[in-house]
Amino acid sequence: MLLREQDQFLSYNGEVLVFQLSKPKHAEEADDKTMNLCVRRMVFNRDTKLFVQKSSGVFSMHASHSKIEVICCSCTTDSRTGIILPCILMKKKKKNNVKYFVLLLHSSNQFEQSFYFKLDYELKEDITLFAGPSVLWRHANKLFYISSNTCVVQSAPVQLSSIVWTGEIVGEGTAVLGIRTASLPETEDADGFSVSDRAIWGSEFFGYTVQTQKMLPGTCFMPHAYSRVVSSVCMCKSERWKKQLRISLVAITHKNQLVWFQNGVPKGVCELPYERSCSVKPAVTSSSDLLFVVSFASGNTCVVQRRDSLQVASKWQKVKCVLVDDFIGSGSEQLLLLFEDDSNTDVLSTFKITDLGEVNYASDINYKRDVPAAEGLQENGLLTVRALETRLQAGWTSVRELQQHLGLQKRVILESCRALIDLVEERTHILPNAKKEGLVSLWDDVENPPHSLSKETSLVSEVPEHFTEELWQRVVGDSLVVGVKLTESFYLSLSDVSLSLVMDRDFSLISPIIKCQSKIIKLNKAFSALAVSSSQIEPPPKKMKLDLNSKNDPRKELPKRSSSIQLDGAKTLTAVTSLSPLLAFHRVCCVVLLHARKQNHQNDSLQQSKKITVLCGKILLSLEDISNGRYSVKMLKDNSYCTGSVEDILAVLAVSVRFSFQIVSSDCTLTTVSSWLLGEMECTPFKECQDNIFCHKAGNVHGTVFNWTLKNPFEGILTIFCRNLTVLFQCLHSLTRVLPPSCSVKLLRSGSKAVLIEHLALALEKEMLTLKNSLFLKETKAENSLTWGNESGKKISNAPLAPLLDTEEGVQQFRKKLQNEREESVRSMNQTMNGALYQKTALKIAEAQLSSDMIVWRLS
Repeated sequence: MLLREQDQFLSYNGEVLVFQLSKPKHAEEADDKTMNLCVRRMVFNRDTKLFVQKSSGVFSMHASHSKIEVICCSCTTDSRTGIILPCILMKKKKKNNVKYFVLLLHSSNQFEQSFYFKLDYELKEDITLFAGPSVLWRHANKLFYISSNTCVVQSAPVQLSSIVWTGEIVGEGTAVLGIRTASLPETEDADGFSVSDRAIWGSEFFGYTVQTQKMLPGTCFMPHAYSRVVSSVCMCKSERWKKQLRISLVAITHKNQLVWFQNGVPKGVCELPYERSCSVKPAVTSSSDLLFVVSFASGNTCVVQRRDSLQVASKWQKVKCVLVDDFIGSGSEQLLLLFEDDSNTDVLSTFKITDLGEVNYASDINYKRDVPAAEGLQENGLLTVRALETRLQAGWTSVRELQQHLGLQKRVILESCRALIDLVEERTHILPNAKKEGLVSLWDDVENPPHSLSKETSLVSEVPEHFTEELWQRVVGDSLVVGVKLTESFYLSLSDVSLSLVMDRDFSLISPIIKCQSKIIKLNKAFSALAVSSSQIEPPPKKMKLDLNSKNDPRKELPKRSSSIQLDGAKTLTAVTSLSPLLAFHRVCCVVLLHARKQNHQNDSLQQSKKITVLCGKILLSLEDISNGRYSVKMLKDNSYCTGSVEDILAVLAVSVRFSFQIVSSDCTLTTVSSWLLGEMECTPFKECQDNIFCHKAGNVHGTVFNWTLKNPFEGILTIFCRNLTVLFQCLHSLTRVLPPSCSVKLLRSGSKAVLIEHLALALEKEMLTLKNSLFLKETKAENSLTWGNESGKKISNAPLAPLLDTEEGVQQFRKKLQNEREESVRSMNQTMNGALYQKTALKIAEAQLSSDMIVWRLS
């Protein structure tokens, strides 16, 4: 900053340094041979809202027949210590030469002369102090600089007409952005636009690094077209990205504009309110807003704010100096505006501190005399604080109540889990007293258990004693797979089958329920593995969603039907959960529960089902067993076969995602698929099920299972069981390289077309039976919910007609029977049904129709 007034100002760590040249005041020192440079450290007092002097210092200079001036001052880095210190450039002019010397001001207010140099001319243009300390200036269209390390004036090998910016660039050190006459190359280079731009305007930007003496392309700062109008630049950000220099800056022009550039491209422009702009400096306020302070030669100042666009936020007139620093100690920067005031000669007498937000201090406000306003403000502030305290207390009370509610909810869930375990293990569970928990009991506290609980317990007793053949566990990657093999006779009577894992009651401080995903896997001799999951995709909605207070979601009907279709071989249920959370306990015991609906088939009526929960057993998991590989999946090669057990195969399928693709070739046979599987993918068939093969290739695809079925030499179905989509894409990418170009690969939404057709036939059959049973259902008199005409239960006999028509009595008898039959038919058409039964019947019909619609969508 150029300082031409008698008092020179500099901000440093929130302080205002005031430099002033003066002669000694004491008589014995009052001669013409001494000049003092005085410094006063001023700080802002937030109590009195005024600047007060913190300390002062003096530097005496011999001034015999010399004229001493302060050229400029700035905060620069001392290369010896790396500390930023105030730096002052002084000039001592004699008749024959000019001597310049650089001073550093330490925290003890002691001045240190860093270095000096002599010139036969005076510094007048583009003078800058930078790290070292060093001095840079322009003279006769040449660039000169000197540092404290060399103390020798050096000249840069560049010609320039002006310097618009000097500062630090990341990875380059101190750099200079200047303007010079365009020097066009003889041949057109890659930067053709830059060459033509320079030719049009006759001038160009260029960058020069002082330490490395390297030239930087000017187009990374601004287009050359702005070289005729830009007067000053403020660098916002510089970085290296992929070995390219990326710079963000703002520039002020002679056209009274502030332009924002991003990587050499103009991004915004703002019209300035005054003419003859001189300099621009940045400021970051408490609201993280980036402000640009623009000073003008007329003594005016404005602030431009950059948010979505550049816009003038405020402006002032008759400003002597603008400083940017944290003057009030708030942790962010503010603007200090010093105004011209001829009536007051005191230092910092007329000022304003602002961040264009909450901070606003001004010297023209008499804070001491404004006592009533201060008292009113204090009273209002006290009332505001009390209101905020009340709101805070109310909020804290709500938080405590919410914490108590969450704690109670957690205890209820834990007690419910204990009750569930006791129920399936046929133990008596004693419920806690509801009043102790602050709850209201939903039933009377009596010694005998409720009817519903006894009924639920009776369902457990109906389960056969030996319903599980095997309970096993495997570890695949970061997943734990638990499998239950059920007896076929027990499985045939179940639907909606799933497994859940519950931790042993020893863990009472956490939720014992383990999040897992259940799957039903069919593994027949042909190994047509069908993983049926509860998370299958759904068709686009085309029916109104049913909400009949039913616990069953019709959209989940397809997995239920799919599981019941594969009754001939699907007897293994699996549950997959994350392994790492369980290993945090080092050793954990889990209870395996089976949830299902037990079906009771009745003639000429809807199927009645009851929910049951059965204890399948317990599994023990320890970190030691996992480390020893006790439950690891072992898929090894043995004489061109994969020797994995059935449990290992099921575990791999349980953690895999199934995708089926139809491959059709019109020009040639698909023999390349088999060779690709056995060759490039290094697959071997399972010894138990040779139609499916296991991938032993190293990398992500290891562990993938394939099933290749040829319908004819030109068409086949490829089923892939993989861990994730990344593995799937890798497999398909490798496959497409060996397939003929004319091949078409189509993703099948769910299994093969033949299986879906079978599903559809069974679903339509069930839909038809549901409609038939709903229309011809006869309700018993005990339920008294359906009224039919023939309550007597008498049936019209199918006696021969000829004997009845021989006599008059026979004709009357036949006529009477015919009339009764007609009345019975009319009464049967006028049947009535209560609301609950109608609701139940309508829901079953909608479920059956939705199931068939979903299969039709999968076939489409």
